[in-house]
Amino acid sequence: MPLARILLTRIGYGILLLLAVLVLNFTLISIAPGDIADSIAGDMGGADASVIAEIRARYGLDQPFLVQLWRYMAGVFRFDLGYSYFFETPVTALVLERLPATLLLVVSAQVLAIGLGVLLGVMAARNPNGALNTLVTFLSLFGFAAPVFWTGILLIIAFVSIFPIFPVGGMRDVTVEGGWLAQALDIAHHLFLPMITLASIYIALYSRLARAAMQEVLGADYVRTARAKGVPERTVLYKHALRNALGPVVTVAGLQFASVISGAVVVEAVFSWPGLGTLALQSILARDTPTIMGILFFSSLVVIVFNILTDIVLRMVDPRIKGG
Repeated sequence: MPLARILLTRIGYGILLLLAVLVLNFTLISIAPGDIADSIAGDMGGADASVIAEIRARYGLDQPFLVQLWRYMAGVFRFDLGYSYFFETPVTALVLERLPATLLLVVSAQVLAIGLGVLLGVMAARNPNGALNTLVTFLSLFGFAAPVFWTGILLIIAFVSIFPIFPVGGMRDVTVEGGWLAQALDIAHHLFLPMITLASIYIALYSRLARAAMQEVLGADYVRTARAKGVPERTVLYKHALRNALGPVVTVAGLQFASVISGAVVVEAVFSWPGLGTLALQSILARDTPTIMGILFFSSLVVIVFNILTDIVLRMVDPRIKGG
């Protein structure tokens, strides 16, 4: 099957999945106790039934569920996700303002985790009984056992309190002057600790997965044949074996992308990173339903897009996968 046809098929499935997620999210939030009217009344110090009824009518909460769902879905098709009463701005603009920070954190953490994890896994697979294999096993167990918020707090204590090398929070320093290079370096300086924190658990996962896949591939007949022909060991490892061993890593990386975004919510809260996680926490505390729905919409969209990209990359990396 041609790659273009596969891409169109995956996009079609992705659109159907996104619509199902939107309906499910709207249903769950609608049946949850409390709404915007209760939150606004609480901010006002209390209100009688007539005022609450007027607030519900203003936001369309007095309409039947199906009417509310239809209005919401119609707004989504127009890329209109409503208006945030708490932040007093359109939800679409609010989320798009915070989305780049979250994507920067998530993508950089994934790239670091995959690159370092695969490198450690390959090096450990070359010598299964060596010290590096033991180190990879220890790091894997530690990475799986340590929650990301605990790792973040340890890094803050180590590199902010004891060795004040990195900033404790935020995305940039407003006092930094200069061109785009100075601004990029400042953002990278703020990004380092959140990126390491979010990537830590996935480095453990990908290193173990890459090590197991490489050990299996290195025992294959074509690898033994290449070695018997006198092919250099580096070529055997990185040209013949690694390409086939990357398949499981790429597959798991795509499946784990949703959990990476979930972990980013905690990391952003620890490091005050101005992304969707911080926005979601503020919106939940304020019961800002339109903003919460907007965050869920964009998060679901990002996960679906990256799953499609993962499928395409897997077909490009693994020569054993054919169309279909």
